[in-house]
Amino acid sequence: MDTRLATIVHLDADAFFVSVELALRPELRGKRVAVGGRQRGIISSASYEARAAGVYTPMPTQRALRVCPDLVLLPHRGDYGGVSRKMFDLCETLTPLVQRNSIDEGYLDLGPCGHRIQADVDAAVRGLQTRLWDELQIPVSIGIAANRLVSQIASKLRKPRGFVVVPPGEEAAFLAPLPLGKLPGVGPKTEETLRRHGLERVTDVFSRGESELAAIFGDDWRAFLARCRGEDERAVEVERDDAKSWSHQETFFNDVGDFARIEQVAKGMLDDLMAQVRADRQRVRTLTVKVRYPDFTHASAARSLPVGTDLETAFYPLVEPLLRQAWTKRRPLRLVSIKVSGVDSGPEQLEMFAEAEEKRRRLAGVLDRLNGTRGRGESPIVRHGHQLPPRS
Repeated sequence: MDTRLATIVHLDADAFFVSVELALRPELRGKRVAVGGRQRGIISSASYEARAAGVYTPMPTQRALRVCPDLVLLPHRGDYGGVSRKMFDLCETLTPLVQRNSIDEGYLDLGPCGHRIQADVDAAVRGLQTRLWDELQIPVSIGIAANRLVSQIASKLRKPRGFVVVPPGEEAAFLAPLPLGKLPGVGPKTEETLRRHGLERVTDVFSRGESELAAIFGDDWRAFLARCRGEDERAVEVERDDAKSWSHQETFFNDVGDFARIEQVAKGMLDDLMAQVRADRQRVRTLTVKVRYPDFTHASAARSLPVGTDLETAFYPLVEPLLRQAWTKRRPLRLVSIKVSGVDSGPEQLEMFAEAEEKRRRLAGVLDRLNGTRGRGESPIVRHGHQLPPRS
């Protein structure tokens, strides 16, 4: 008997963008709802009621309205990044080992939390699932297993609001009846190719000999067979930030390749972060810019000022060169993030610059107070020039 516990959790928010919008308009729950833009012309998220009517992502908006004439189409208005941060902040009340994979899904490792029986693990995670709904109105699906691979597959099996636990030692039996397309990395084209070889379900792979698998998968046959068995040694990876840092990220609905637009978004996030730094009565020295591509590869660049500051204007000149240093592939981006860190407790700016610095600080304080009165997801009351929309 396997005495281990299943402690790796994969959390996957259900129809995240729609769920954020429905938290603002709960009267639309149960209806066929989608989030998308008529100008961009595609559906970025659809409720499960809309999916049942044939609406999917990224279906063209006009086609979706023909397929589902009573579809309620909502614009992107919710604070998706803010809700995502709150969601994962709640996860971190359960365990410090949280891997934020994207805006709407991630992994948790409850191994270090001292649970001795599986029922305690399951109860703790069910409590988190309930809390995410009660506090944020975000429904999530949960998979619990002994490793990341199996927990990810489990979380997606019974959406929405799924809760699937795979006991240690039962990974292969759990995966055996599933279509091969349920395995991460097996897309529709690969699934069709495997079907032509007579492989439709995971169990079909188990029935083939080594030479047959080698003929189909080449040198990767052992790795694929291990995946079918549910074997995965990857740990939950936690980004180790500085002892004190402030960060924000923006995941785009459609990949963005326009440098000016990315720079505008980055500076806007910097404005928000430095307002938080001032509220915490801190000064920081280091700015980090991170970009992520559609294939989830990423790169970052950082630079530090000679002395700490609580003013965004000191960091503005660094945004463009850091973005160019990180964004080397010249491909559209899925995500950009900004982090300020390196809390500086040393002397403030030299006396000769102190007067000008204090004037900027007083102005920043006025803007903070004015913009602090805005509602969730609303635009700033007073904007910097780079926050203004581009002229058409």
